[in-house]
Amino acid sequence: MATKTIVVDDHAIVRRGIVQILHEHPGLSVVAEAGDYAQLRAALKEHGDAELLVMDVGLPGRNGIDILKLLREELPRLRVLIVSMYPEDQYAVRAFRAGAAGYLNKASAPEKLIEAVTQVIGGRKYVTPEIAQALIENLSAPDDVAPHERLSDREFQTLRLMASGKRLSDIAEALALSPKTVSVYRARILDKMGMSNNAELTHYAIKHGLVE
Repeated sequence: MATKTIVVDDHAIVRRGIVQILHEHPGLSVVAEAGDYAQLRAALKEHGDAELLVMDVGLPGRNGIDILKLLREELPRLRVLIVSMYPEDQYAVRAFRAGAAGYLNKASAPEKLIEAVTQVIGGRKYVTPEIAQALIENLSAPDDVAPHERLSDREFQTLRLMASGKRLSDIAEALALSPKTVSVYRARILDKMGMSNNAELTHYAIKHGLVE
């Protein structure tokens, strides 16, 4: 019996491409598509027996990592493969910690998606060499690293721009992101570094030579 699958991506063209690739897998049946968390909830309500979720990280309203944590509590048997534009070293470890069964970069060849899905529905984790390296580095990282070293590359870029006095709109333009996304990064940075405002971040950045 085919594995009932839901595909979640906020870009319709990308989502349709993923669906077309998945149609090549004889063991899958794509029963629904969604562009955000609300649509995913509706799809899960209609297809409560879905077994596989192929999902992006960068979704509007609620990101994929948060959704993973919710689904792990509500639907522990639902297996989730993350297919994202973000590099493995930025989000893969976070995704696995949140409950993902696999992580694949969108730049990968179509056959890699089929390979990943095959492993995930077979009950195994899908781990690329890049993810394996990131996992090893994460396990071996010392507990006493400086707070800014816990940031992802994009978060670190955002921190440096914020500490340089850039406005959110300027940072968004510099990093080719939306102001809303930059706001999300700012919140993550404050949380990871245990700070409450931009002034504290700026003081820290200057003290540690993170800004010119």
